[in-house]
Amino acid sequence: MNNINPVNLPPQVFNLKGWIELTESSQLKTLFGEQLKNADFKVLNFSDHHFPLNGYTAFWLLAESHLALHTFTESGWCYIELSSCNKEKAQLFKAACEKLPHALKWDSDVEELSCETNNNVHS
Repeated sequence: MNNINPVNLPPQVFNLKGWIELTESSQLKTLFGEQLKNADFKVLNFSDHHFPLNGYTAFWLLAESHLALHTFTESGWCYIELSSCNKEKAQLFKAACEKLPHALKWDSDVEELSCETNNNVHS
């Protein structure tokens, strides 16, 4: 694992986006709580919301950033987005999710986002 001094963390985030074919809120909460634990993320807080007609959103605040889920019940899919300052944990999370017994589509691999490589900075 990376031994970066937390005081000198580079300004970068490792982002993972995808979809899982599952919309049942209690299953999502349990499954993704377990995947965060399997990847050694430290959960600081959890919040979720059931929308009146349909839909569910869940958010885990992590010491390493956050995980958000948003269901689209009419299609049967849930959007997943993980942002982490720890690339290894993000990769472990992705690998753990790929073992789930549900259809899973990643939009990309773990993507590094950094303000140091962003040329679209405006003063």
